[in-house]
Amino acid sequence: MLPAMLGRPRFALWLAAVRPGFLVVTLAAATLGIAVAWACGPARDVPAALATLLLALLTHAAVNLYNDYGDAVGGSDAVNVDRIGPFTGGSRMVQDGRLSARQMRDAALLLGMLVVGGGLLLAARAGPGLLAIGLAGLALGWAYSSPRIALMNRGLGELAVAAGWWLVVVGADHVQRRHFDTAPMVAAVSPALLIAAVLWVAELPDARADAAVGKRTLVVRLGAPAAAWGFVALLVLAHAWAWAWWQAHWPPTHAGWALLSAGPAALAALLLVRRCRTPQALRPAIAWTLVTAVSHPLLLAAAYGAVAAMR
Repeated sequence: MLPAMLGRPRFALWLAAVRPGFLVVTLAAATLGIAVAWACGPARDVPAALATLLLALLTHAAVNLYNDYGDAVGGSDAVNVDRIGPFTGGSRMVQDGRLSARQMRDAALLLGMLVVGGGLLLAARAGPGLLAIGLAGLALGWAYSSPRIALMNRGLGELAVAAGWWLVVVGADHVQRRHFDTAPMVAAVSPALLIAAVLWVAELPDARADAAVGKRTLVVRLGAPAAAWGFVALLVLAHAWAWAWWQAHWPPTHAGWALLSAGPAALAALLLVRRCRTPQALRPAIAWTLVTAVSHPLLLAAAYGAVAAMR
């Protein structure tokens, strides 16, 4: 399988299959975890930080591939005529006949094995706590899309996604710090909520196809108008969390920079509330939500990085 994936045409195909544009949210989350740790004073392990970023990206890629497999088996992507590419409806590799569902599953498992192997090596350096974080993250990624469990079908997908990216921040911090700490656990909450918001808004264009195959996401369960206001509440909660801890002087003074993401968040919320009944008009709302979910952890990372630079 691996040699077949490495030829130039095949590599480009597989790169498209993992939906690389979405991997930036994982890069931002892992960067935040590293910045939090470095701001708190432990010795900086740059090789371990680079390995953390690589393993986090490979994990996200595996989850994306397995999600496409789960949706191919469940049938939602095949009947999805409302998708807004490349944001919703998966990579379409299976539906366009470029890859089979089995190939997507096998590639996800291959990447998963690489992540486990790399995680074991990193845990030998960072301590056994990393194993618990890594196994929890892989389990959430598998359970989210697995046809047997399919958390995404049960209205639990958003919670699983938030928990998974919360673990990315905590895990990246743990690799540097080599023990658990409350600082990354607090800092990770608002980015995790915003990444869940990305999934939430992306489910609106897919809602009709999801409902047709019995995929009961929160958006399907709530209906478009209620889901739109639920999305707004998620954005408000994320920024309120960051603001409250900033007011309590828990993170660095510069952590207030992260509240600048409230600007694109407000645009996304306004567009979604106005257009929630017309899914094909939601591309700008999805794009602004992605901007919010990426800029917020990067701004937080910059705040912690400013502290680290003074050490």
